[in-house]
Amino acid sequence: MDKFIIEGGVRLKGRIRINGAKNSALPIMAATILGNGESNLSDVPRIRDVRTMCEMLRRFGAQLDTSSDRIKIQTDNIMYTEAPYEIIKTMRASFVVMGPLLAKLGKARVALPGGCAIGRRPVGLHLKGFRKLGAKIDIVHGYVEAKCRKLKGDRIYLDFPSVGATENLLMTATLAKGETVIENAAMEPEVIDLAEFLGKMGAEIEGAGTDVIRIQGGRMLTGGSHSIIPDRIEAGTFMIAAAATGGDVTIDNVRSNHLKAVCSKLQEAGVTLKWDGNTVRVRSRRQFSPVDIRSLPYPGFPTDLQSPFMTLLTVANGTSVVTETIFENRFMHVAELVRMGADVSIDERCAVIRGVNTLGGAPVMASDLRAGAALVVAGLIASGVTEISRVYHIDRGYEGLEHKLQSLGARITRVKAKKA
Repeated sequence: MDKFIIEGGVRLKGRIRINGAKNSALPIMAATILGNGESNLSDVPRIRDVRTMCEMLRRFGAQLDTSSDRIKIQTDNIMYTEAPYEIIKTMRASFVVMGPLLAKLGKARVALPGGCAIGRRPVGLHLKGFRKLGAKIDIVHGYVEAKCRKLKGDRIYLDFPSVGATENLLMTATLAKGETVIENAAMEPEVIDLAEFLGKMGAEIEGAGTDVIRIQGGRMLTGGSHSIIPDRIEAGTFMIAAAATGGDVTIDNVRSNHLKAVCSKLQEAGVTLKWDGNTVRVRSRRQFSPVDIRSLPYPGFPTDLQSPFMTLLTVANGTSVVTETIFENRFMHVAELVRMGADVSIDERCAVIRGVNTLGGAPVMASDLRAGAALVVAGLIASGVTEISRVYHIDRGYEGLEHKLQSLGARITRVKAKKA
């Protein structure tokens, strides 16, 4: 397995551009299943999860051209309806293919998902919604099997504003006859981006970005052309990294309205942010005030940035409290931060961080995507050398992370795994 070797203590300086959003690209790629014709997607990040989704679509019968800076997906010949475990286990987001397959072909067989080890993240909300739309659901030998003769719109209330369930049911409802109303829907920017793409395919959707989404279903959908929104999680990660190192970094292709909670907490910690359209300059003297954070569904503080922000708080001048309300296992990076000299204690879903003067480099291991990002930030601010193993987790969500950091002056290298 590849590793990152980081020599810490360098202030990041320079300019970078943020890629398209992973959490937007994946459901939009799945949504192409619904239409007939070719879809053209630009600003799709070249990351491991996107490659996995490309492989999945090819198995269903789609034709893909990934040779240029755009991904072209032809879905006229979709005929296979099984998403096998060997693919699903590597990327939980691939479960969003179930709704489009069910809606277009009347059946789907999808393995129960895997992905990062950050909690149960059950798919019950998805299945409850599919049943409301008229599907028969069985779980057989680790697979969810869904069948329907004809989907019909209905009113669906989500017990929790799950992004994945909102997206899956939104896509399914576009081909269900009549009106579907999704209540307590997720309001994330990625849901809005998916709805905009579906609109370009011919779907009729109102309310995306609010907690009530209405879909007038049953219309024939075609392919569509779309540019993926900027990745607010990648942007937030680089903003945190720039601040944590006491850097001065200008970041292009960022939407401030997608990161209000993160910006507020950075400024509360003492970081200077200067916006010019979709560009932000991040400056810091590395003298941080303690900050309390509580992860919440959008527009609250994103759970995906809780881990990297905690790294910054390990060197704040005082005690901070981070409360994780979304995933029960999202403190798996804490033990690794403690190995590097951080003073963090956990009480169920609360982490108490007592700031120290500095972290020290150490061998650490990424347990999931965002924990890996937190450890990269830790390596950048630590004295000495940090060796991060299992960086394949990081590759799932960040395109060329080490190259962007190198362009900002970071001393980070990738050590390739030795071939057996």
